[in-house]
Amino acid sequence: MLSPRPLLPVLLAVVLVTPACAPAQAAPAQAAPAHAVAAGAVAAGADGIETARTGRQIAPGIRLESYDRLESDRWLRIDELLVDLGGSGGVRAEYLGGRGPATVAESAARHPAGAGRRVVAAANGDFFDIRGTGAPLGPGLGGGRLLHSAGPGPAAAPAVGFGADGAGRVLRIGLDGSVTLPGGVVRPLTGYNAARPAAGGLCAYTADWPGTRLPALGTAVEVRGGRVVAAAPPVRGRRGPLRRERPEPGTTLLAAASGDGAAAAELAALRAGDAVAVAARAVAGGGPVPVAAVGGREALVVAGVPQDHDGEPNNTAAPRTAVGFSRDGRRLRILAVDGRQRDSGGLTLTALGAMMHRLGSYEALNLDGGGSTTLLAALSGAEDLALENSPSDGPPRPVSNGIVLTAPAGSGRTAGFRVEPVGGTAEEFTRVFPGLGRTLTATGYDALLGPAPGAPVWFAQGAGTVGPGGVFHAVRPGRATAHARRATAHGALPLTVLGPLTRIRPTRSRIGLAQQGEQAGFRLTGYDAQGAAAVVEPRDVALEFDRSRWSVTDDGRGGFTVTALVPQATGHLRAAVGAAAVEIPLGVGLVTLPVTDLADAGEWTGPGASVARGHPGAGLALELPRAGAQGGAAAPRPVPVPELARALTLWVDGDGSGARPTVELADADGAVVKVPGPAVDWTGWREVAFALPATAQPPLAVTRFSAVAGTKPGRLALDTLGARTPPTGPAAVPVLRDPIAATEAAVRARPWRFAVGEGAADAADAAGADFVLTGAGRPGFVHRGVRFLSLDTASPTLAGGGLSRIRALREALAAAAREPATGALAVVRTYAPAAVDRKESALTDRLLAEFRRTTGKRAAVLTLAAPEFAAARSEGVLSVAAPRTGRTVLGVDAFARGDWLAVRHTP
Repeated sequence: MLSPRPLLPVLLAVVLVTPACAPAQAAPAQAAPAHAVAAGAVAAGADGIETARTGRQIAPGIRLESYDRLESDRWLRIDELLVDLGGSGGVRAEYLGGRGPATVAESAARHPAGAGRRVVAAANGDFFDIRGTGAPLGPGLGGGRLLHSAGPGPAAAPAVGFGADGAGRVLRIGLDGSVTLPGGVVRPLTGYNAARPAAGGLCAYTADWPGTRLPALGTAVEVRGGRVVAAAPPVRGRRGPLRRERPEPGTTLLAAASGDGAAAAELAALRAGDAVAVAARAVAGGGPVPVAAVGGREALVVAGVPQDHDGEPNNTAAPRTAVGFSRDGRRLRILAVDGRQRDSGGLTLTALGAMMHRLGSYEALNLDGGGSTTLLAALSGAEDLALENSPSDGPPRPVSNGIVLTAPAGSGRTAGFRVEPVGGTAEEFTRVFPGLGRTLTATGYDALLGPAPGAPVWFAQGAGTVGPGGVFHAVRPGRATAHARRATAHGALPLTVLGPLTRIRPTRSRIGLAQQGEQAGFRLTGYDAQGAAAVVEPRDVALEFDRSRWSVTDDGRGGFTVTALVPQATGHLRAAVGAAAVEIPLGVGLVTLPVTDLADAGEWTGPGASVARGHPGAGLALELPRAGAQGGAAAPRPVPVPELARALTLWVDGDGSGARPTVELADADGAVVKVPGPAVDWTGWREVAFALPATAQPPLAVTRFSAVAGTKPGRLALDTLGARTPPTGPAAVPVLRDPIAATEAAVRARPWRFAVGEGAADAADAAGADFVLTGAGRPGFVHRGVRFLSLDTASPTLAGGGLSRIRALREALAAAAREPATGALAVVRTYAPAAVDRKESALTDRLLAEFRRTTGKRAAVLTLAAPEFAAARSEGVLSVAAPRTGRTVLGVDAFARGDWLAVRHTP
C-alpha cells in the first residue's frame, strides 16, 4: 500500500545561479512483454491514458482484459471479455436466465451448460420492467426457441444474436404470430410473453414467461393441447391480486389487451373444448433467425461507423454494458464500464460507441447499464465465477436476463496450478519481510482451465522456503519464487522479500462499532526502511486487548475481524510484530458528539435562508414559499464531521407542511454527498437522524442544508447538528523522522545544493546553492544529473489537469530513463490539496516507484508552499514538503550510494 503524499500544484520557476545542464542522450528502448502491460505501465489512448492493465485466459478462446483509463474529465474502470466464437475453443454464447430477476451469478450457477460443457463467463443483458413485471423489454431466444417478444406490439426490436455456427451479429427481431379460433378465423398475435402487451389484439403467455408477475391483462382463456381448458379471470397486475407468476408447462394463457372490446368478446365467446391454435415464431432482419438472442436498445456502431447519440435522453455518463462483433461475427467483445463512482465516471452512449469502434467492433449494441452492469468470469481451476466489475449499487442487482458463455469441460486431470497469496493478488501480498511468512494457495486446473482437484508439493527458489502447507517463509531480502508441483503439473508465483520491517500501520486508525455483535475488519501493513509496503499476516502478529469486551480473529484473507462482545465499551488493541508496534483505539455503542450549534446562523447564505429562534439560542430558517419550492443555506466554511460518525442528528422545528430537509456534505475528494431526511409531518421541535451512507469517503464535512417543499408552502427552522459516533479515543500518530532530514553540515557536504521557496534567495546565497525553485512557471530542465519536472497542478484532476500532468510525467520518466548522465528525477509541484485526487496521487507514486525499480535511478517529489515541513519516503521515492516561510536547502548527489538528498529546513 502506498503512503499518501501531500497534494501540490502550480508551475515553478527556476532561478539559475550556476546553470549546468547535462545533455540528453538516447538509449535503445526495451519492448514490454506482448501478453500484458505491467501494473505500473501507462499506455496512451485516442482521448485518454490507459493507466493499468491486467489480463487472464478464462478458457480456450476467451480472455478477460481489465484496465483503468484517465480521461480529460473522469476516471474509467473497464472490463472486457474477448471471445472467439465458433472456433477451435468450442465457445458458445447463450441466453441466460429468464425466470424472473436474479443476479447474474445466481442465473449463471443454475444455467444448464449441457453435457460435457461448463459455464465460464456471464454478463447482464436486456433492459427490463424493473418496477413492474420484472420481464425483459426486448426479444429473447434460447435453444432455437422464441422465449419472448419485445413489446408493445410485434414490431422488430434490436438484439444481439448468435447463430448455429456460433457467429454473432446485431440484428432486429420481430414477432410473426397468429391465433386460429373456432371456424378457422385467424387473428394476429401482437405479443408473446411480452412485458408490455400491445394496446390492442391478442397476446399469449406460456411457461417461458420471464417475469415475476404477469402484466395487467383483460379477458383471458387457458389453452392446452390446442383446446380451451377454461376461461381465466382478468389479470390485474402489480396493483391487484395476481393470477399466478406464470402459466403451467404446456398451458398457454391467451389474453385480450385491456380495452380491446372486440378481442375480449371473441375470447369471452369461447367454451371449454373449443379448438384454438396459437403459433408464434421470431423473424429476423438481414439473415437467418439466431439460435440465441438477447435484446438491447441503442446501436453503438453500425457497419463500422460509431453512432452519435447527442441530444438523446439516455446519452448521459453512466455505467454501461455493451456487446460488439467483428465484421465476420467471429470475434465477440463484451464490455463493462463502471460508473457513478469517483473512481469511474461512466460513459455516454456516444463515447461508448466511439470506444467500441476504437477497440475493433464493426457492429455494437448497448445493453442495460446503470446498476445492472455486471460481468463475471471464471478463474482457472475454480468452480464459481468471480465478479470482475464494481456495480454502482454496491451489491449486484437482480436483472431479467443476460448472456452466458459456455465452453467444453476439461478432463479434470491436473495440468497446472494457479498459485496465489491468501488475501489477494495485489503487490502488497506478493511481498514479505525477512523472518515473516506469506500463506499461499495452489488451485489445480486441467488443460482447458477447468477444475482439477489435487494437492501439490511445494518448494521455493531464492530468498525463502515453503512448507508443506503452502506457507512461504522469508529468509533474506531479495527475489524468490514459490513453486507448486504435482507430477508434470506446475505453477509458480514470484515473491519479493523486502528489507527488515521497521514499522507497521493499520488500515483503520480507529475502530468504532455501533452495537454488540457488530464486526469490522482491518489489516496491518508493514514498511521497510525505504517505505516499501507489504501486508503482515495475523500469524506473525502478537495482539493484546480486553478479551472480555472484544473478539479479534484471523479473517482468513490476510487480516483481522474485530467483534464487540458488549453493548458499550472503549479500549485499545495493541498489535506488535517484533519491535514494531501500533495501538488501535476501540469503541462500541453510539454517543452524540456536537458538530455545530449554528451560533453562526447569520453567516449561512442561500435562497430563503434567515436567522431563526433555535433550540435553544439562534437557529437557521429555510423559507419555502410555494409547493415544490427549494431552499438552501451554504455554510460559511465546511463543518467537519467526526471520522467514525454513523448518522447526523439535527433539531428541526416542523410546520407539518411535508417539506423534506437534506444535509449536504463534501467527501474526501470534494464530491457532494446528499443525505435526505424524512418529510416533516409534525409541528414543533424534533430531533431528526440522517443516516450517513457507508460508501461516503471520509473525512466528511457539512457544506449546506437544503429543503424541498411538499404540497404546500413551508418554513423549517434548524438547530444543533450532532453526530452519532462510536466512543473511541484519538488515534496515535507516530512521529517519523526520515534520514534525509539532515544537519546543515550534511547538506553542505553534498556536491551541490539548491534552495526551495519564495524567501529562499538569501538561503541560496548562504548555502552556495546553484539555484532557487520558486512559484512561477518554467519548463523542465536537467541540472548536474537531476531532471527536474515542474507540474502545473492548478487544474483539478477531473477537469483535464490530471491528464496533462500524467502525460508530462510519462514523458519526463522516459527521458530520464534513457539519459545515461541523468541519475534522478525530481517532480516539483506547489501545495494545493483540492486539485489532485487520490487516484492521480496514487498513480504518480506508482509510476515513480516503478521508474526507480526498473531503472535503478532515483526519484523525489518536492512540494512547495506546504503547511509544514516534512521529509518522508514511499517505495524508495523521497518526498520533501517545504513551507512557504523559513528556508529549505537541499544537498544533492544524484549518483550517491545511499540517499541522494539531504534536506535542512530552518523556520
